[in-house]
Amino acid sequence: MVIGIPKEILSGENRVAALPETVDKMAKGGLAVWVESHAGEASFISDADYEKVGARVVPDAASLLAQSEIVLKIQKPLMNEKEGRHEVDMMKEGAVLVSLLSPDVPLLQKLLSKKISAFALEWIPRITRAQRMDILSSMSSVAGYKAVLLGASAFGKFLPMMTTAAGTLPPAKVLIIGAGVAGLQAIATAKRLGAVVEAFDTRPAVKEQVKSLGAEFVELDLGHETTEDAGGYAKELSPEFYKKEKELIHQHVKGADMVITTALIPGKTAPVLITSDMVKDMKKGSVIVDLAVEQGGNCELSQAGQTVVEHGVTIVGTTNLPSSVPIHASQMFAKNLFNFLMLFCVNKEIKIDLNDEIIRGSLVTHRGEITHPKVKELYAKGGG
Repeated sequence: MVIGIPKEILSGENRVAALPETVDKMAKGGLAVWVESHAGEASFISDADYEKVGARVVPDAASLLAQSEIVLKIQKPLMNEKEGRHEVDMMKEGAVLVSLLSPDVPLLQKLLSKKISAFALEWIPRITRAQRMDILSSMSSVAGYKAVLLGASAFGKFLPMMTTAAGTLPPAKVLIIGAGVAGLQAIATAKRLGAVVEAFDTRPAVKEQVKSLGAEFVELDLGHETTEDAGGYAKELSPEFYKKEKELIHQHVKGADMVITTALIPGKTAPVLITSDMVKDMKKGSVIVDLAVEQGGNCELSQAGQTVVEHGVTIVGTTNLPSSVPIHASQMFAKNLFNFLMLFCVNKEIKIDLNDEIIRGSLVTHRGEITHPKVKELYAKGGG
């Protein structure tokens, strides 16, 4: 069985889906691993590094994809301009694809036409058994860390308190909105850099985690409204709740030097939590880093892929932050991905067990059919 690792073609994507370490494990398990030439270059992994552990390095994506029973990727398949063909069109019929997928209707149509069994890594359920495969948590941790560094770089002041010959400078005040994995890592990083940190989250259950990292927890009276779904993610709430939430956030952003937003709802556009009017009330020279910008943004003024200044506030909308830390991000991604691969690749055979909760929760298409309820709904709305 051939496992294919193509070079990522999305602009700015520096990660790779397999390390020499995970390739070595696959090869020792009797799997043939093909790696496209230069696939690991942006993560500082050479073709020779892969060859040393038994991989076959092939010169182009077309040759690799045509022979691979299983394709492991970071980003969803795209049009390969060099080959003049879409990556799915080059894949073997009936192959298995494992990647971050974010499926849209045109991509679904291609996957269905080739009878590809496609797994969306972002939909692996958050259950105990799946922790070793939780790519979203791994990448969110990278993003939370890097968000603070980007904010510090854009901020015109020091983060820690500094005692200098010119007097004592107070520490920066940092507000983290959303205390999931990214938010908690942002809290920890900002604290390490000496900032005074407070964090807001709609889920009361995270209060102790926030406080254990040395930050103050900003609470909102929730009444009887449940803010967490069965999978442990934040869920969409009532208009009345969002009104109260924005009022509370408004109070705290006015005094913050840096705000990092991480609020996301799976399958939905990110909620707008910081309006233009709120930005007007912030201190001149303060910074917002919007980690939700790829899903529409938590700040009304964020622009994906850009850093803008509005009302004297710098708003950072950098996308794909994990790719900016390619060495460790690739290590984390590849290890999570290898653990997921071992779930359905057993004794050199593909065994997709639809009764397995992890398989069922992340499988999008299989044997020419859509298997995921959310994707069926998306496809129907798209006119499929």
